[in-house]
Amino acid sequence: MDMSRVAEQGLVLLGCGKMGSAMLAGWLDHGLPAASVWVIDPYPSDWLKAQGVNINTPLPQAPAVVLVAVKPQMMGDALPAIQALGGGGSLFISVAAGTSLATFEQVLGADTPVVRAMPNTPAAIRQGITAVIGNSKVAAADLALAEDLLSAIGETVRLDDEAQMDAVTGLSGSGPAYVFHLIETMAAAGQAHGLPHDLAMKLAKSTVAGAGALAMAADEDPSQLRVNVTSPNGTTQAALEVLMHEQQGFPALLHRAVKAATERSRELADE
Repeated sequence: MDMSRVAEQGLVLLGCGKMGSAMLAGWLDHGLPAASVWVIDPYPSDWLKAQGVNINTPLPQAPAVVLVAVKPQMMGDALPAIQALGGGGSLFISVAAGTSLATFEQVLGADTPVVRAMPNTPAAIRQGITAVIGNSKVAAADLALAEDLLSAIGETVRLDDEAQMDAVTGLSGSGPAYVFHLIETMAAAGQAHGLPHDLAMKLAKSTVAGAGALAMAADEDPSQLRVNVTSPNGTTQAALEVLMHEQQGFPALLHRAVKAATERSRELADE
């Protein structure tokens, strides 16, 4: 991770909650000097105060990057604080859900390079995945810098069109909650069939975590991994005949779930 440009010109972090803290911890671990970071946060945590960064102090005139990590409902109050930094000298990166590139351009000026990013909550342990899209003012070097900074919390992928961000929200942005609920329901089903609660939960958590790790590490795609563990007329096949049912199983259920989240993301962007 090349932090030289950011170290020289500075980085402004607007909002340092869970996501902002995870990113900041990653940058500091990768060698970004604490003195090169300015944080704007009305309620700085004890952890943040201990990092040696500049907190709620006057900002540099032309930082390399301004990263916006406030909650969407706080966006209206937060943007004026950094409005003066718009206009082209600084790259803006937003990890605030639902705030469009056009909204940033209206507030910061049409010449401002803006990258919109959608991370997810496993970013807290640097296992996230973040989708990025830039406006027309974002150069290739800007997008590479944004990906470099966001790699501190996991993987990154580039989108072709900002309209794809709603589906990203529905799949990976909200997706961790789907998996958490899968763990809940797997554990509850195990408990219903005679396992103690704690044992059922441990088995469910480890099974989902292990399967995810295997899916990431294996050369085969998940469909083939599924086939690999399914013996003819065995226990897994009996379960999959329920889960893969076209109308009542995962295919229809998850399609409806992702569709609902995607449509809600579009609605929120229009409000």
